[in-house]
Amino acid sequence: MAISESYQEYVVDQLRVLGRVTVKKMFGGAGVYYDSLIFGLLADDVLYFKVDDSNRSDYERAGMEPFQPFAEKPMVMPYYEVPVDILENIELLAEWAKKALIASRNKYTKPKKQRIGKSGQCFK
Repeated sequence: MAISESYQEYVVDQLRVLGRVTVKKMFGGAGVYYDSLIFGLLADDVLYFKVDDSNRSDYERAGMEPFQPFAEKPMVMPYYEVPVDILENIELLAEWAKKALIASRNKYTKPKKQRIGKSGQCFK
C-alpha cells in the first residue's frame, strides 16, 4: 500500500481550498486529515474518501468500490475510491471532500446508547 511522495503532494494541493489538510503515514498507506479529523485514505497512489449513507450513492453511481485493505480477505472499510475525474477537478473534489468530512463527523457524533440499570440509573 505504498504511496509516492509526488502523489501525496498532488492530493494535498488539490485539496488546498479546504484549508490545512495533512497526511499521516499509517499501516503502509496514509490517512488524510482536516483539523485532526480523518476523512480520507491514500493507498497505492489512490485516494479514498470516508462514506456513510449520506454520500455512498455518489461513489456507487460512479462505479467506485470500497477500500479493501487485503485482496485475499473480504473485509472492506467505509472508504470509497475517489473517481479520477473528481480528483482532477478542484471544485468538485472540495464538494466530495466536504461530504466525506460530514461522514467522518457523523461517525463520532452519533448518540451513545444508554442502558438503564436495576436502580434506574442510566449508563452509557
